[in-house]
Amino acid sequence: MPIQVILMAATAIGLGTFFGGWRIVKTMAFKITDLKPNQGFCAETGGGVILASMAWLGIPVSTTHAISGAIMGVGATTRLSAVRWGIGKRLVYAWIITIPASALVAGLILFIIRSIF
Repeated sequence: MPIQVILMAATAIGLGTFFGGWRIVKTMAFKITDLKPNQGFCAETGGGVILASMAWLGIPVSTTHAISGAIMGVGATTRLSAVRWGIGKRLVYAWIITIPASALVAGLILFIIRSIF
């Protein structure tokens, strides 16, 4: 793979994290539910088990999806109302929009690059 492709991809990922990553961390840490340390451990472990299992099966999954689902699951064990389901619903909508939106943006970028070069 050409080095410029690697550098461009790394730059895009870095910029995305720089400009939007803090909101994801804030949502995961404070908005879904209030976790105690042992619940946080269980959520991280559960999310990690799912990620490792899916990787072993060769199924691509998002780390954010796995851990947010685990956080909601752990929060729901306290009581269902402990989870802010409105936040969960917004996360699901964002996940549904992400794939087609990413495809559209990537296609537009490729179209622009091909027209320039």
